[in-house]
Amino acid sequence: MATARFQPRRSVQQVEEGAELAPRFGPDGLMPCVTSDAGTGEVLMLGWMDAAALALTLETGEAHYFSRTRQALWRKGATSGLVQRVVEARIDDDQDALWLRVDVAGSGASCHVGYRSCFYRAVPFGRDADQPLAFTEDRKTFDPDEVYGDAPNPTRL
Repeated sequence: MATARFQPRRSVQQVEEGAELAPRFGPDGLMPCVTSDAGTGEVLMLGWMDAAALALTLETGEAHYFSRTRQALWRKGATSGLVQRVVEARIDDDQDALWLRVDVAGSGASCHVGYRSCFYRAVPFGRDADQPLAFTEDRKTFDPDEVYGDAPNPTRL
């Protein structure tokens, strides 16, 4: 298995137009990662990666993230079985955000709440801005209590 190598950032030209992977992580050591379904294009989730998560994702072909709540590296699907197999990885223009196109094992869900996408509610705007959130998925694809048991919920108030 090849080891992912990140290059030092030497110039704007290298970062924006070059062929070297020279990622920039924020002050917290993290980079946002948008993940979408490789087949449909639907956005499944927004996660965070540190250098270790990015390297493991590129080396294994399976999505790894950094949990800001747990302050720990995690492989998507390690508990649920809903592993995200990377079909394509893209880095943005200044190499500080990633986009993964993935195939998801099992039910195809990526949301710990049980929905397919973490973006399962539409936010009204304009003239409808005072309306409640609208659910865009009519059912959950799995029961989180059955899948995760007594594991702590990552959502924080």
